[in-house]
Amino acid sequence: MTTRLDARFAATASENRAALVTFVTAGDPDHATSLAIVKALPGAGADVIELGMPFTDPMADGRAIQAGGLRALAAGATLVKTLDLVRAFRESDDATPIVLMGYYNPIYAYGVDRFLVDAKAAGADGLIVVDLPPEEDEELCLPALKAGLAFIRLATPTTDDARLPTVLTNTSGFVYYVSIAGITGSATPDFGVVSSAVARLKRHTKLPIAVGFGVKTPEHAAAIAAGADGVVVGSALVEAVRGSLDANGAATEKTVSAVTDLVSALAAGVRRGRAAA
Repeated sequence: MTTRLDARFAATASENRAALVTFVTAGDPDHATSLAIVKALPGAGADVIELGMPFTDPMADGRAIQAGGLRALAAGATLVKTLDLVRAFRESDDATPIVLMGYYNPIYAYGVDRFLVDAKAAGADGLIVVDLPPEEDEELCLPALKAGLAFIRLATPTTDDARLPTVLTNTSGFVYYVSIAGITGSATPDFGVVSSAVARLKRHTKLPIAVGFGVKTPEHAAAIAAGADGVVVGSALVEAVRGSLDANGAATEKTVSAVTDLVSALAAGVRRGRAAA
């Protein structure tokens, strides 16, 4: 069966361009505004949506996404509400893939079997769980695949050829290449190094390769899009949310457009990337 992720990456490939994968945190800065942002992303140019599951100890994330998660939690975000958000999005959009991204602890607390049933029923398409290595596939990865959810694995600059087959085993949907060694949003990647890394990954897998961490501007997006199948932007979008809030940290009339304006610019960059290559 062709999944939403398969269909979307096939569609962007047929257009000879990379997919724009956008990350936002569920419930940031509040549930209603977060839902409005997510609903507006496809129209602004997002091809795939990564939806962050707020967690109190996001070890792989930089300050921007950490702060977004804390804003969401302070506004009452829970895993139940995150799935409610996905369900509400699906009422008007049955085509755009949604990938839930986060950490294992909230899923474990929710109950793995219950979570997988509820996530699939809500309309999620895949999972990225950054703190579960391949050696722990029986914990979540294999049950997720059985439930019909893609399990997207991260490859990093330190994932050598000896380790890569282990990382790619059971990976589905796409491979997320982390373009820098470190936390999200902490540095600008070396685009030449990234291009070589993507080419190496493509020798090992037929899955689409999406590149993220450190992509902030349309120019960055264009540079990555020249060789990758997808460009992931997260911290810059979460920062756009933060920059739109009032003095009390509440959403304003500019919050949704602050995100969608940046997404539109990034989408234009992504479309330029392959043409310029």
